[in-house]
Parts: sequence; structure tokens; C-alpha cells
Amino acid sequence: MIILHEDNHIIVVVKPQGVPSQADSSGDSDMLSQVREYIRVKYNKPGNVFAGLVHRLDRPTGGVMVFAKTSKAAARLSEQISKGQMVKKYFAVVIGCPLDRGGKLRHYLTKDTANNIVTAHNAAIAGSRAAELEYRILEDGGSSSLVDIRLITGRSHQIRAQMQKIGHPVFGDVKYGGDTLAKGHNLALWAYELQFAHPTKGVTMVYKVFPPVDNVPWKHFGIDRHMGASKPPEDIY
Repeated sequence: MIILHEDNHIIVVVKPQGVPSQADSSGDSDMLSQVREYIRVKYNKPGNVFAGLVHRLDRPTGGVMVFAKTSKAAARLSEQISKGQMVKKYFAVVIGCPLDRGGKLRHYLTKDTANNIVTAHNAAIAGSRAAELEYRILEDGGSSSLVDIRLITGRSHQIRAQMQKIGHPVFGDVKYGGDTLAKGHNLALWAYELQFAHPTKGVTMVYKVFPPVDNVPWKHFGIDRHMGASKPPEDIY
């Protein structure tokens, strides 16, 4: 587990791809349990250790996450999310290139819980929830494109379902039709930036983390230019 920041109230980490945000039926090691174990060992805490999960990333998605270390921090971070004040930005490589170079997508999502598949609809239907994101094409590579996405709502599988709906599924996404060019590769969706107000100090906290830039398909795009920084050391992955 890579820790980007830690203080008395929060801990900011990098979630690897393939690791669940919290425990699920697979029984695999998850981020919430790892954070709790880290706190327990580092501070020699007996019994149950508090760590608040205030947002999630899909299992195949990697990137930056914040966990609360106190109930006060958890409540205040959750409030920021409910008010749309936490900024969550993603890089995605999608199949093809949308005709519109940028804009806002609004759909209504339903979830098949038995198969863990989300469907995006153009209009509200029974049981659906509104989902919005803003996107911008950064590079058009022909067969695939690099997209910058800002989530406005935070629904399960939201980016994956919405990009599929407009005909440009995420590269490597077997579940949503993005594996036509990408069999055997990880999902090309990465939470690269997180902004929020510190829950007790009120100052704006900004954290950025590179996707695995030496891997397909990231290595075919100039990620460092779009991050506004030099390529990171390879050993952070």
C-alpha cells in the first residue's frame, strides 16, 4: 500500500488495480482492511480500529483514495461528497474517439445486482439513478483515445457504463465491451486526482498519482504532459 499523506484525521493512499475498496464475497485483501491493519500495527492499537470508507473505486480501477481516521473526518468528508465538493478526476483510454471533443454526459443508471452490471439509459426509468460526468478528449490515437473525466456523481461502474452508452467503452473493459482491442490488459481507468477540503483544517488538499505509464495502453499517450509533471519513478507501482 502506497501512502501519499497521513495525519491524525485522514490517510490518502494509492489503490492498486484489482484490489477491492472494501471486503466482498471473494475474500480477497481489500483497501479498507489494509488501512485498518496499517493503523493497528503502526500505532499498536488493540481491538477494533476505526477507518472510514467515504468513497469507492471499482475493483479493476486504480488510483488515489482518501480514508478517514476519525468519525468526525468521515462525516465531514461524506458531507463534501454529498454536496459535490470533492473533486474526482480520472484518466480513461476508450475505444475509438467520441465525435464531441468534450462535454457533459447525463444518463440514468440501473444495476443488475445478480450479474454486477450497470446499464445507462437516456431517460429515467423505475429504479434508475441520475449519473453525470464531464469529459474532455486529450489525445486521439485513432483506434483509442485518452480522455480526462471529472465525476459529478459517483455511481458504481458509472464511467464504464456511460462511455459504453455513447459507443466508446473503456479499453480493457470485458464487462462493458471494451476488450475488442485489449484482451489480456487491465482496465484503462485510473483515478489520477483527488481534491477536497481537509476535514478539520479546511485547507484544500490536492493529490495526483500517475497511472502505470509503462503499461499498455498508457505508454502510447503523453501522460506526463497532462499531469503537468515529469514521469514518476517506476518503483512506485
